[in-house]
Amino acid sequence: MTLSTTSQAPDSSAPASPTPLVPDTAAPVPGPATLSTPDTGATPPAPRTGGRFSRLPLLAGRSFIPIGLFARLPLAMLTVGALTLATAVTGSYAVGGVVAGAVGIGSALGAPVFGALADRLGQRPVLLFSAVFNTVAVIALILAAYLIPGGQDLAAAAPVLAAAFVAGASCPQVGSLARVRWMALTSRGGRDANTADLDTALSYESTADELTFVLGPALVGILASLIAPWLPLALAAALTITLVPAFAVHATHNAVVRTPAPTAAGAAQKKQLRASLTAGQRAGAFAAVGLPVLAMVCMGTFFGSTQTALSSFSATFATSELAGLLYAVMGLSSAAAALSVAYWPQRFTVNARWLACAALMAGLALLLLLPSTALPMILVLLVLGLPVGPLMVTVFAIGGLVAPAGKLGTVMTALASGIVAGTAIGSSIAGQLAQHQGYSAAFLVPVCAAAALFLLGAAAAVVLRQRKKSAAAAA
Repeated sequence: MTLSTTSQAPDSSAPASPTPLVPDTAAPVPGPATLSTPDTGATPPAPRTGGRFSRLPLLAGRSFIPIGLFARLPLAMLTVGALTLATAVTGSYAVGGVVAGAVGIGSALGAPVFGALADRLGQRPVLLFSAVFNTVAVIALILAAYLIPGGQDLAAAAPVLAAAFVAGASCPQVGSLARVRWMALTSRGGRDANTADLDTALSYESTADELTFVLGPALVGILASLIAPWLPLALAAALTITLVPAFAVHATHNAVVRTPAPTAAGAAQKKQLRASLTAGQRAGAFAAVGLPVLAMVCMGTFFGSTQTALSSFSATFATSELAGLLYAVMGLSSAAAALSVAYWPQRFTVNARWLACAALMAGLALLLLLPSTALPMILVLLVLGLPVGPLMVTVFAIGGLVAPAGKLGTVMTALASGIVAGTAIGSSIAGQLAQHQGYSAAFLVPVCAAAALFLLGAAAAVVLRQRKKSAAAAA
């Protein structure tokens, strides 16, 4: 199965004749690119000028990229901001860690729910509700934190834990839903659609995620240390209530079709279809979606354990705060490598890409065991980040490929939730190992996570190959 098939992944979520973007949101392009074909009403692909990434504003409009980039920044600030605020107010790292964990658990549980609602109701109303609700929840978190009595009593922190959970659960999933829009936009031309556009868009999206998850924690640290610990969360709330509605109402949401409400006839037909499937077919359909989600859990485990192990590593010769700067090195090289995926040959299939990147990631992760000072570790992290971004692009592309009809938003948010859940798992395991065995033992966790990614990639290759054979036989 070649990568070009991913451009057909969102067919269930993209209409044959989507509503065109309003003229003032799209970049003015002279000539045939702005004309609609008489038979489908779809906008023909714009001519190639200025490189692959220059086509993205032509597809979505010039304002979509900056709005989508900064509207996801509050999600990157929320966990670290809650940790910083709770720790500063209570003086307890234990309370701060539990509050941050509550944000992560809430986000992991809430994201797929919002994704499913977006599939059914449309992105605009769900995002508008989420923006308002999350802003209120973050303000409640700030107020609750300052009402906690001093000390290290977790029971007294119950209001903060509840507010943190709700804030995490209601956080708008801008990155995941932006990917859904790109999948719809890049398929709008049907057979004439440029099959490289989806790769380009997903490469950009992974880079945007990496940049915001580097910038977000850094912004929290600067504002909290220089001004006040509540300011980062207040800024996150302000960004949410202003930028998320702008993203919600952007004309690109018209490209995504809502899943129709189930009817009695449709439910009966779906039940009959499920009954006609063999146990192996049902298991294959479940595995096709489950394997990418598990891969993102492993990816999150890699991230969380690496960051925690770096904290222990940096504390041996400087301070644990240096870990954030070290981790940012890997994030920057990962973001740059993610951009390069747009230029990879399409004959390099998604299956081969997953296996190659995961194998390289596992091998390079072993290098984390070697350095004992900062400079060698910087070099290792710089190289280690190179396969990470492309692997994320690949797994998201496969997620779009295997998403069931009408469930694209659900699958995309489930993939993002997997990263959040895995980060908590990796931080917990690596933290225990670092505490009792030292940072070298903690660095074994990202090695194991990368190896698991390779095994999941091999399993996914088998499942996707079987799906392709089944589809060919049915045709």
